[in-house]
Amino acid sequence: MARWCYRHRLVVLLLWVGALFGLGFAATTAGTDYANVFSLPNTDSKRAYDQMEKAFPESAGDTDTVVWKVEEGTVGDASVRSRIQPALDEIAGMKGVGAVAGPYEGERGAAQISRNGRIAYAQITFTEQANAVPKELVQDVLDTARDAGRDGLQVELGGQAIQRVQEPPTGLAEMVGILAAAVVLFLAFGSFYAMLLPIGIAVFGVGTGLFSTQLLSHSTDIPDLSPLLATLIGLGVGIDYALFIVTRHRRGILRGMEPEESAITALNTSGRAVLFAGGTVCIALAGMLVTNLRFLDGVVIGTSLTVVFSVLAATTLLPALLGMLGVRVLSRRQRRRLAERGPEPERTSGAAARWSSTVQRRPKAIAAVALAVMAILAIPVLSLRLGATDQGNDDATTTTRKAYDLLAEGFGPGFNGPLQVVVTGGDTDALVKGIDGTPGVARVAALPPAHGVTVVQVVPTTSPQSQRTDELIDTLRDRVIPDAGATAHVGGVTAVSKDFATITGDRLPYFVATIIGLGFLLLLVAFRSLVVPLTAALMNLIAAAASFGVLTAVFQWGWGLELLGLGKEGPINAFLPVIMLSLLFGLSMDYQVFLVSRMHEEWVHTKDNARAVRVGLAETSRVINSAALIMVCVFLAFVLSGDSGAAMAGVGLAAAVALDAFILRTALVPAAMHLLGDSNWWLPAGLEKRLPHLAVEPAEAPPAEEPAPVEGGATVVHGLVRDAEGVPVDGAVLTLLSKGGRQLDRVTSLADGSYIVSVPAPGTYLLSATARSYGARARHVVVTDQPLVHDVELTAGEVDADAVN
Repeated sequence: MARWCYRHRLVVLLLWVGALFGLGFAATTAGTDYANVFSLPNTDSKRAYDQMEKAFPESAGDTDTVVWKVEEGTVGDASVRSRIQPALDEIAGMKGVGAVAGPYEGERGAAQISRNGRIAYAQITFTEQANAVPKELVQDVLDTARDAGRDGLQVELGGQAIQRVQEPPTGLAEMVGILAAAVVLFLAFGSFYAMLLPIGIAVFGVGTGLFSTQLLSHSTDIPDLSPLLATLIGLGVGIDYALFIVTRHRRGILRGMEPEESAITALNTSGRAVLFAGGTVCIALAGMLVTNLRFLDGVVIGTSLTVVFSVLAATTLLPALLGMLGVRVLSRRQRRRLAERGPEPERTSGAAARWSSTVQRRPKAIAAVALAVMAILAIPVLSLRLGATDQGNDDATTTTRKAYDLLAEGFGPGFNGPLQVVVTGGDTDALVKGIDGTPGVARVAALPPAHGVTVVQVVPTTSPQSQRTDELIDTLRDRVIPDAGATAHVGGVTAVSKDFATITGDRLPYFVATIIGLGFLLLLVAFRSLVVPLTAALMNLIAAAASFGVLTAVFQWGWGLELLGLGKEGPINAFLPVIMLSLLFGLSMDYQVFLVSRMHEEWVHTKDNARAVRVGLAETSRVINSAALIMVCVFLAFVLSGDSGAAMAGVGLAAAVALDAFILRTALVPAAMHLLGDSNWWLPAGLEKRLPHLAVEPAEAPPAEEPAPVEGGATVVHGLVRDAEGVPVDGAVLTLLSKGGRQLDRVTSLADGSYIVSVPAPGTYLLSATARSYGARARHVVVTDQPLVHDVELTAGEVDADAVN
């Protein structure tokens, strides 16, 4: 498939461009139909909602609030009314505004004035829900109301529709994330064209995924948060997947391969790993379905679809683009050096090799430090409290936050989140009296009944996000309503949020067990080991605890919120743990696959665990860290989205990816694998026979000139190249020759001096080693059916006789 895409690159590009613009045109024509469906079966708030829906089937549009406060006098003064009332009348006459209920309208309006007479509010009811109200209308309402203010008269507005117009421009977070990723890619590649490739793949993957999700919103319930989360994860994985493939392709060209063959090899190796990694992300996302929360179903659809398109773009569009660029994926300096000096194997960076050797020498100390860091970061998770954010968590400079604070000041903290007790039977008066005498209740009022249903509005003394408000809900349900002998249910936004948090917390263990179990099975099949998937599962739990600790410290404790411009602290959104764990599991599996697959490849060849871990870490840590840095940049950019849920997800995922890549995969995982030794790769013989074979990396074909294998099969010679003082020799060229002088394998030593050459069959061979500033050296080696360890010592200026012969 990669070869066909490479050779028919123009056709592939036109198909992708046509798909992107075709889906975009269709989605733009159809519009959006996102719906936030909080279906909480068998909850008290759901029963209250069902009863209200029967009694009041025609619900009005979105209701927003205008709040004003005077510094001197009262809101009833003529000077105040003469400015506010004309503004309210003008708003009421706007097309799309259904009604305006102000405080100057008789006895009912008097309840909309605070006791001290300095704060009042009016309710604006639109004819549509918040997402459907035109932004131009909302902006007109906002401007008209704010223009009524003056010195000594503060006017603010709150509500869902108002919140939409104060959000940053659409696409700001995405653009900032892409620009940050571009900088990292350019520093990593040194080539403008190579930098554009991963970004282009991400744009095509995210674009087709979002347009498809928008079209699906007309046939299924997809929440409006889904596109934002899909963009967040799509940009991250799209750039990363292309990065892995382009890195492999550039390495192949530097080693002297033709661009086409290099691209084919890159897709047939790293492309397979990308396909596997993308599948694990989708499986992790699908794990959200076990929570049976309908709100998350649409999130699964949107994010999974975007990941699928990102993988398709990386495995079909990318080889076509590689064909168009040819050797221009290399920097000018690399192309010039390749032309002047010829092929040159890419060497593992010195820093990566040195760190890998350090981990091998001190695994206990490094594992202890890494565990200590993760444990300290995880401490705040012990105080994690799930709930829902509201406009009280907005930035202090926004009009919605100011309106929220004014209402709390004038009418009490609980006014922003009243409870609705829906009564369908029993003595309503007794219930109202019992509620009024309950500690924690500021005000209670029964509305006129309709169709046998009475709604009792209860204003708590505490804010909607307070723990005491949750306790009041439990008190009403468990004691007050039964004592009054009434049939009633407690509903309202605050009660729904509490029930949602409770259900999420109860189902979270099943969800965690599901995704951890699926990850264990996938790694078990891929790496033929019991210990590797167990280690990965444990690392995922550690990463989750530490990242949620960071999230709790920032958003619940308020550490750094002002610095990030994210408003006021509060509980963690109830849906966030499920979404974050899904994405964290999928992304950490990506890094685990790329890291351990290289280790596994080395283990299969050498059966030397220490070498396998050292070489695997040295060769993959740089690209893993680069990929993680890109994801951190993309995720943190979503702090600018203006959506508190997306900001939470962005900060949480950025922390999770950073901790996972820079501490777990770079330090704790390799240290633990050094300590576990050969048991890393243990698998019971009975299980080995029953497991299906799934190759993340393809089997390499033997060179054409190799002698036919004999009994005992192929093996390897490996070891270290050092000078007379024991210093590792980086870049030494080692060549394995047959008795007849045919070259069987040729490799270059790594920064730590390690090398490995493949031997087709047991026998006697000549192994030569050459390096700049050193004399050539050669030795005959006798290889059996087991890996042979053979260290080479090079001396400056001396030439071995065997090398001359």
